Formats: sequence, C-alpha cells, structure tokens
Amino acid sequence: MKISLWSVYVILIIAFSAVDLLIFQGALTAGVVASTLLRWCLVIGVGVSGVIAFIGHFFRADEVAGKIGWPAGSPFQREIAFANLGYGVAGLLCLGFGQQFRLATIAMVSVFLLGAGLGHIHETKKTGNVAEYNTGAVVLYDLLMPVVLIVLWVASATLPP
Repeated sequence: MKISLWSVYVILIIAFSAVDLLIFQGALTAGVVASTLLRWCLVIGVGVSGVIAFIGHFFRADEVAGKIGWPAGSPFQREIAFANLGYGVAGLLCLGFGQQFRLATIAMVSVFLLGAGLGHIHETKKTGNVAEYNTGAVVLYDLLMPVVLIVLWVASATLPP
C-alpha cells in the first residue's frame, strides 16, 4: 500500500500537535488547541513540505516533471523550486514568530497553493493530464491546506488562550 507524502504530512501534524498538547502545562482550551494545530500545520504542512518540494523540483526536476505530466528539462522547475523553498523557510520560521508573521506566511502560501491547485484542475480538464502529481492528494492538499490554515489562524487569534 502506497501512502502519499501529503498523507504523511497530515499524520506528522497530528502527531506533533498531540505530543505538544500532552506536555502542555496549562488548561487545554479551544484557543490553545487551535494555536498548537496552527503551529504544526505551518511548520510541517508549509515548512517541511516546502523544503521537500524544493528538493524535488531542484535536484530531481525531470522525475518530478514527469510525475506532474510536464516535459523534462524546463527551467520553470527551478523557479517553482525556489518558490517552494521561500514558503518552506517562512513556514519553518513560524515555530519562533508570532501571529502576524504566521498570518503573512498563511497569505503567501495560500495564494501559491490555491493557484497551484486550480492550475492542476485546469490542466486536467484542458489536456486530460491525470499524472500522479497533477491529480488526487496533491490537489486536495493544495486546496484544503489554505482553508485549514485560515480557519486555525482565525480561531487562534479570536478564542481565549
């Protein structure tokens, strides 16, 4: 059974959040839970995933292009790689920065992911491209992660800690 990388990110987010909440010394309020989930969504779901996407698009560009259904050898892969690295670094930095930095990171990565997700859907409809990284889990992740991040940010910013 093959588990998608995006599923692994979700599992890691849940695991790190659970451990974080288990060792938390205060009251487990809805605000604390939302803030904890947001932290790990940003660090793992944005940070780690962005750095891993950079590695794939930069160092294994032709292989990743094939899995997306793109032709090999495109210099566009380097541009995508560095966009992934940029939001990945921002996501990792969310471990130490506060709400406003998190909000800026969420805005940046949400525009990128929603654009990528909609681009995958358009590509599938226009050309019939049903390559592994152009459909399925990657599209769901691209479309759902921004929604999850925004909901968690609003909850963590408005619910009492």
